[in-house]
Amino acid sequence: MNNGHYSLPLPSNEAILSYAPGTAERIKLKEVLKELKSTSLDVPMYIGSKEIRTNKKVAMRPPHQHKHILGYFNYGEAKHVKMAINAALEAKDAWEAMPWESRAAIFLKAADLIATRYRPYMNATTMLGQSKNVYQAEIDSACELIDFLRFNVYFLSEIYKQQPISSPGIHNQLTYRPLEGFVLAITPFNFTAIGANLPASAALCGNTVVWKPADTQVYSAQMFMRIMKEAGLPDGVINLIYVDGPTLGELCFSNHQFAGIHFTGSTAVFNQIWKTIGENLSKYRSYPRIVGETGGKDFVMVHPSADADVTATALLRGAFEFQGQKCSAASRAYIPSNLASQVRKKLIAGINSFKMGSSEDFSNFITAVIDEKSFNKIKVYIDKAKKSSSVKVLVGGNCDKSVGYFIEPTILETTDPNYVTMREEIFGPVLTIYVYPEKKFSETLRLVDQTSPYALTGSIISQDRSAIVEATHVLRNAAGNFYVNDKPTGAVVGQQPFGGARGSGTNDKAGSMINLLRWLSPRTIKETFDSPKDYRYPFLEPEQ
Repeated sequence: MNNGHYSLPLPSNEAILSYAPGTAERIKLKEVLKELKSTSLDVPMYIGSKEIRTNKKVAMRPPHQHKHILGYFNYGEAKHVKMAINAALEAKDAWEAMPWESRAAIFLKAADLIATRYRPYMNATTMLGQSKNVYQAEIDSACELIDFLRFNVYFLSEIYKQQPISSPGIHNQLTYRPLEGFVLAITPFNFTAIGANLPASAALCGNTVVWKPADTQVYSAQMFMRIMKEAGLPDGVINLIYVDGPTLGELCFSNHQFAGIHFTGSTAVFNQIWKTIGENLSKYRSYPRIVGETGGKDFVMVHPSADADVTATALLRGAFEFQGQKCSAASRAYIPSNLASQVRKKLIAGINSFKMGSSEDFSNFITAVIDEKSFNKIKVYIDKAKKSSSVKVLVGGNCDKSVGYFIEPTILETTDPNYVTMREEIFGPVLTIYVYPEKKFSETLRLVDQTSPYALTGSIISQDRSAIVEATHVLRNAAGNFYVNDKPTGAVVGQQPFGGARGSGTNDKAGSMINLLRWLSPRTIKETFDSPKDYRYPFLEPEQ
C-alpha cells in the first residue's frame, strides 16, 4: 500500500576530494589502480537477466599506454539489439507500476555506493579507460555522477508535486507517465557521468532503456552498470549493449515502440538520427522525444579591461583540462590588442609548466587523447596550421603515439578570424587565438556570434560592467551556458543546468527539471463529484 506523501530535501553537491599526498583517498585509489591494471576483465552485455558474451572480443586499452590490455568487452550484433528492445519492453509494465519512491531509492542507493565503496573504482576505471587525471576523474565519475543521481530524484519529486487547481465539485489531477515504448540512450566517451545519466534519468522517470555507450567508455560504463544492479535495479530496466551505430539505428528507429532518444555525441550523427526518425514517423505509436547535446566551438571573449592573469588561467584550464576533450572546452579566444603581449607570455609559460604523461602519475596535468582516430584527426589540424600563412604556432604542436596518444597542448594564433580552427570543432588540446583591435570590442562581439554554427558555452572576461552587459546581450544566442570572468567549462548539477542550441543540440539542460520533463508524458484527470443529470443550462429556462 502506498499512502504516504514523500518530500525530499534539496541535495547538496558532492564534495570534491583533494587526493593530496598522504590522504586516505589517494592511498586507496592507487591501490585500486594497481588492482585493475593487474586484472583482465571479460565484460558482458547486460540484457534483461542475462550477461551476454560473444565470439567477438574487443580489447580495452588505456589511451596513455595502448599496448596494455585492461580486458575485453563482448561485441554484439543485430540479434542483441532485438533482445535488448524486447527485454526493455518486457520490463516496462512492472517498472512503470513500481511506486516512484521505490524507484528513487534504487538510484539514491547507487549514489551512496559511488560516494563510498565504489568511488575509487569509478575514478580508476575512468582514469584508465579514458585517461583522465585524478582531479578530472573525481569531478566527473564521482561528484557529477553522484549529483545527477541525487538531484534527479529531488527534481522528479518536485515535478510530481505540480498539480492543477480544482474548482468546487471537481477534483483535477496531473499524472506523469513514462513514455509509451522504450528509450534509446547513446552516450559519449568523454564524461562517465553523462554516460550514466542519459539512461538513468529516463529510467528514473519509469522508462526502460536500451543503452549503447561509446566503445572507448565501456570500461567505466560496465562499472556503473554493476553498481546499479547491486543497488537493486530490476532486470531489463537498463540494457547495456555494445554494437555498431548503423545496426543499432536500423533496428531501434524502425521499431513502432521507439519512444525517444537521449543522445550526446557529434552534430553530424545527431542530424542523421533526426532525419531517420523523421522518415520513420508513420511507424511510431507516438512522436518520439529527441533530446541531444552535440558539438561546440566554445569561445572566450576578452575585453580590454580584463585582468591578464584571469584571462590566462581561464584559457589554460578551459582549453586544456582533459586534453580539450570536453564539448564545453575553450577552443577559440578573442584577445584585445592592448593585452595580447601579456596574455601570450602567460599562456606560453603556463603550457611549458604542464606535465604530460600517464593518468596514473598524479603529478601529470595532461594525459593522452582517447584513441588513434582522434589523435590522427587532431594532428591533421595542427599540421595544416603549421603550413598556413595566416597562422603561427605559439607553443606546442608536437604529437607522439608510440606509447600513448599524446598531443602537446597547442596554441595557435591566427590573423584570419574565420580560419578553420576558429570554426570547426577539433575536440583536442588546441586553442586558437585571434587578436582584435582594442577599440573594436562591439564589432568583435558580432564576429564571435556569427563565426561558428555552434552555441554551447562561452565566456566574457572583463572588469567593465557595461561591457559584461553588452556581451551578455549580443551573445545571448551564442551559448546555452555563459560565464562571466571564468572558463566556459565545469557546469555543476543543480547550479548550471547544461546544454546549448543551434548546432549544439536541443538545449534540454541536463541536471535540471527541464531534462526530466522530456521523459514524462503528463495526463490530466478530471473527476466530477456531483455529475449533471440534465443537458439543459439555466439560460435555456423560459422567461417568467
